[in-house]
Amino acid sequence: MKANATTAFLGLLASTVPLAKGPPRDQPPFGFKAGSHESVANLKDKIKHVVWVLLENRSFDNILGGVHNSRLDNPANNGDVCNPLDVTDPNGPSLCTRVKDFDSVANDPDHGVTGNNLEFYGQFAPDNAAIQSGKLVATNQGFINKQTISYPTITADTAAAQVMGYYDEAEVPTMVDLVDEFTTFNYWFSCIPGPTNPNRACALSGTSDGHGSNDNFFNNASINVNSIFEAASAKDISWLNYDGTNGAFAPDALFYSWTEANAKSNIVPIENFFQDAYLGVLPQLSYLNPSCCGENTNSMHPDGNVSYGQIFVKQIYDAVRQGPHWSDTLLLITYDESGGFHDHVPSPLAVRPDNKTYTEKAHDGETYTFEFDRLGGRMPTFLVSGYTPKGHVENMGTNPATGAVEAYSATSVLKTLGLLWDIEDFTPRVSNSPSFDHLIGTKLRNDAPVTLTVPRPFPNAT
Repeated sequence: MKANATTAFLGLLASTVPLAKGPPRDQPPFGFKAGSHESVANLKDKIKHVVWVLLENRSFDNILGGVHNSRLDNPANNGDVCNPLDVTDPNGPSLCTRVKDFDSVANDPDHGVTGNNLEFYGQFAPDNAAIQSGKLVATNQGFINKQTISYPTITADTAAAQVMGYYDEAEVPTMVDLVDEFTTFNYWFSCIPGPTNPNRACALSGTSDGHGSNDNFFNNASINVNSIFEAASAKDISWLNYDGTNGAFAPDALFYSWTEANAKSNIVPIENFFQDAYLGVLPQLSYLNPSCCGENTNSMHPDGNVSYGQIFVKQIYDAVRQGPHWSDTLLLITYDESGGFHDHVPSPLAVRPDNKTYTEKAHDGETYTFEFDRLGGRMPTFLVSGYTPKGHVENMGTNPATGAVEAYSATSVLKTLGLLWDIEDFTPRVSNSPSFDHLIGTKLRNDAPVTLTVPRPFPNAT
């Protein structure tokens, strides 16, 4: 059965789940209330094309930790933080976040469900009930410990450099341009504290359909829930999945059995995107898969280069900005998950998308069952348009179901696209996700840069 809108039972659960709070909600930059008739009408009037880019495996602090913008919640503004080498000995030796020169991280940090558990909670199989009640809270103290467990031959200092380090402004100039010129989300989290494919599926469907690992279902078009691709087609919204995977794995639209049966022709090479953007023939929804996940790839997934990923971002922006549809395009640049890289902000709890669970055996042999009731790590996310406020840093949003002040997450995209194209919420997770329609203004800016800064390669990790 396909995942449908909220049942009364799940809706009741959704209304009672405690959610982590953060800074106060921002004053809307244009005076619109998120989800209001006025805001949605303006969104529909101004935005005719959406370009959605999901990069790979980087935390907010990792990419933007060294950016000296006083509104960002990062180490450059708040100071460095430390992790113990051993989470069972919190008073023992520790190492801290630091600026680093690693374009490529050689040892890919653990970003599986139980790996994230150790990184966030200091244990592979934390008590779910204690987390939900608030008796057990995430401290984000286990990143170095998990890296040394995964790679026992490296030194603790190397592990700390790999997972606790962050880039300075000279190393991520393209991302600094996005912060300076458009809108950055301070508190945007991945859908699941787990790996790539479940997070990508959740971003596209509001659920991973119970999957918590990169299993073969994703490569065999075996996911049978509604997705933004099927929903868009049902509304006669044109879309293409521009595929840069080069056959290394399935493009995201092909996670779904519906796409396999009905829309394989909507998956086209990534090179087509740049031609289509410059010619002004992009579909209403352009979804971009980068290449992944090793040398000479552009998703930023280790051990791919951050500089190559920035070149990809620059190419996308330049094509959209210099094409004829810049004036009605919304470009969303985000990541699928935080990739096992340290971030100092704990992840919030979240409404369950459905009643499915995922069970995994951890490195130490413990068995853990995840109920999809909390978000993953904090990630960089940028809203790019001639209608977004210049240099704005957005903090918290509004849960449309409860009115509570809450963080944004991957399913905020589905919530906003639903408002734009009159698509029903797929799951309770989407129904409870803050939208960002109110960040689109009424007047087109004429000061957006025609091109972004070219990044420079810098030394790799050892």
